[in-house]
Amino acid sequence: METIVPRWSEYTTGERIKILRGKNIRQTDLAEMTGLSVPTIQQVEQDKRLTLPTLMALAAALRVDTAVILGQQKPRRAMDHGDRTTMRNLSVAVHDTAVGLLPADIEPPSSDELRQSITRCWDLYWQGRYVEAGGVAALLLAEAGAHLHAQPADAQAEAWSYLCDAYRLSAYVANLMGSRDLAYAAIGHAAQAADRTADDMRGPLVASGRAWIYLRDARLDEALALAEKSAVDIEPRFSTATMGQLVAYGSHVNFAAVVASRMGNKERATDYLSQSHATGARMGVERRAHGTLFGPVSATTQAVGINVALGHTGKALTLIKSIKDVSPLSEAARNRYAMDKAMAQADAKQWDASLDTLESALVAAPDWARHQALPSVIVQKVGRASTARLRRVSKLIGAVPPGADGFTPATARTAL
Repeated sequence: METIVPRWSEYTTGERIKILRGKNIRQTDLAEMTGLSVPTIQQVEQDKRLTLPTLMALAAALRVDTAVILGQQKPRRAMDHGDRTTMRNLSVAVHDTAVGLLPADIEPPSSDELRQSITRCWDLYWQGRYVEAGGVAALLLAEAGAHLHAQPADAQAEAWSYLCDAYRLSAYVANLMGSRDLAYAAIGHAAQAADRTADDMRGPLVASGRAWIYLRDARLDEALALAEKSAVDIEPRFSTATMGQLVAYGSHVNFAAVVASRMGNKERATDYLSQSHATGARMGVERRAHGTLFGPVSATTQAVGINVALGHTGKALTLIKSIKDVSPLSEAARNRYAMDKAMAQADAKQWDASLDTLESALVAAPDWARHQALPSVIVQKVGRASTARLRRVSKLIGAVPPGADGFTPATARTAL
């Protein structure tokens, strides 16, 4: 018999509060967080009593809108209390910094200190530690805003570049955490900041970031157009290109290949993939620059996912056999490669091998996995693996409460 999954609005208010509270916050903890009594919390969760002051206190403590508690709005996907707190703080920082509202006690850091903070934030991001990266990005925005305001009007170009990076980081974290509106807002502010820098590279980098948001929002045509323009705008002369320019171009032309593959455009995807491999071969090693990492290993591992999306399962499996060492990649890139490998194995009906690959990645990087949609897509494709293994992997994915996902279901095309 088929199980009917309740919608978020079909739960009672008490049930929604229990789901939002989760396993890590007890009723006594929630009482302390809200200043309410334990009996009041119990009555609320039993749907016996809910006043407006109680509702407001619960919403503040659980880091959600009152509409979420009342069932009028669905909660963000795969977010626990700590995630929601980080995203709320990041949202405040993005919107307040944009209008010049900075914390009263913020001290303008030096340029060197800002560069170090930006590097640290990117490191956290590429390690797959998105919640921590979001926390650093919120502080980074305030510091970059303070640094900008401390500069004379005729010497602000460099300061705008730091603020641009802070907004771009915020957009990337918000996009991966499923906060699409915040991602759009942050990338918009990043574009405005990029226009005020003296760096021609920043504009295309931001535009490519917007293309990624479009992709995850299933706006594929717009994503491809913007990704292609970004790759063209950033393309260097190979004879004089610096490593930093090659990193930026290689990673962005590769992203254009990804978007084209998600649209099933084999000719464009193959063309961009060829340029990606050529750039990686010229570099010879993996290098990090402009908030990204690229090189020959990146080009090859990302080609696996592109071939999977194009339906070239045999090519993907051949590439997988040729890849011997992924240690030069960032942790997030290694995890993503494991997902693409598992998807290729699933397409080849290697059910148990696919789940073995997926399970290993989920066990190795549980925090990273919580914010990924692709594991669920892979599980949906695997139909003939052992039931025990399926149950184990499904538990590791940490599926959201039934009906709690407020987003369009992820597919192999948009789960990037």
